[in-house]
Amino acid sequence: MTNGHVDLVVRAAPLFERLVVGIAHNPIKGPSFGLDERIELARESLSYIPNVEVRGFNTLLAHFVRDIGASVILRGLRAVSDFEYEFQLASMNRHLIPEAETMFLTPAEQFSFISSSLVREVARLGGDVSSFVPPAVQRRLAALWQR
Repeated sequence: MTNGHVDLVVRAAPLFERLVVGIAHNPIKGPSFGLDERIELARESLSYIPNVEVRGFNTLLAHFVRDIGASVILRGLRAVSDFEYEFQLASMNRHLIPEAETMFLTPAEQFSFISSSLVREVARLGGDVSSFVPPAVQRRLAALWQR
């Protein structure tokens, strides 16, 4: 979880009565932490936002959305380069779960360049990632890549 993710959740929370942050099991992305640890880190990082719930899933996003009874899929768009993939994903989700709409939020400018993979690489090589991730994530990354 990056500060870009936190920014999106903070700005989206007032828009919804309940906001469920879904943490996907996706080993293809090569996460630094397992699903349970990522859920724990997200819960710790977002615990101060009262209407936010963090849940993990290892199914299709459309199935997760249907299972939790959501009507909106909220996605972040950092740059134009994200749009093509996100458009395809939104189109597929519209086909799979037509009762849910996909909405996009762009991050605050200071977070627009942050990606989990970039943060992971900086941390792995011993760089300071404290301005890119919540404190709990920074501590875990430091412990993981301790030199």
